[in-house]
Amino acid sequence: MSRTKTHVWADGMIRTLFGASLLVATLHAPGGAEAQTSDLVSKSALRVCADPANLPFSNEAGEGFENKIAELLAQKLEKPLQYTWFPMATGFIRRTLRENRCDVVIGYAQGHELVLNTNHYYVSTFALIVDPEGSLADVATLADPVLKGKRLGVVAGSPVTTHVTKNGLIGSAKPYNLMVDRRIESPSEDMLADLRSGEIDGALMWGPIGGHFAKHGGREMKVIPLTAEKNVPKLYYRITMGVRQGELVWKRKLNSLIRRNQDEINAILRDFGVPLVDEYGAPLSGEAQ
Repeated sequence: MSRTKTHVWADGMIRTLFGASLLVATLHAPGGAEAQTSDLVSKSALRVCADPANLPFSNEAGEGFENKIAELLAQKLEKPLQYTWFPMATGFIRRTLRENRCDVVIGYAQGHELVLNTNHYYVSTFALIVDPEGSLADVATLADPVLKGKRLGVVAGSPVTTHVTKNGLIGSAKPYNLMVDRRIESPSEDMLADLRSGEIDGALMWGPIGGHFAKHGGREMKVIPLTAEKNVPKLYYRITMGVRQGELVWKRKLNSLIRRNQDEINAILRDFGVPLVDEYGAPLSGEAQ
């Protein structure tokens, strides 16, 4: 996800390149990691690091679902919301969290060392986006024979590409760029435009992105969460909030906020069309199957 956050899973991949240098530095400082960073979190505002042009996640107009979640947290903390804007690509964490210009990244894939992850506040999956009146409307898995010979749009290098290859669909697939500047290029919007025009038969993309653009930019498309895939890699991922390494007290406070306001967070995500699944990749109760 150059975040470009064109895809959330790539955020962590990009950021892992920096290693855990901040953690190493704080652990070797007098008093340990928590003592080194405990006074850095603002007591007067909720300071959020965000991409200024990355819908459906965030933008400067506050129209993304991460903006709405940040507003919810600020309300619960009874603090004003302040943003540090920076494109979510190489250098994002260094120029925001590490420079103490902000205190939290609202969306960050779990399991990467550049930030300290909170508990996850949602799990989502890749999805197949199709014409609701078309021949693929009843597809539930990429192993469905009806997909043979169909042209599917896929972001090059994304995890779902492996499934496309294993199911013999890559030969007719149309690739879209992964690493882009979203201020200039939007592969997901381009893919949905191609789907609506008939250039491709289906669009494979990260669910939070696909769920949003399936409802905007033209006739509404059908979102099919890929929850029945048997092959690896997995297609569902836990999304957390990211804070500075060593900020254990702040992490626990955010964990408490997430736990106490999970229903409101879920309502925001559903309003943006994010397909929600449980920790095993199965649709949550009440979600589309």
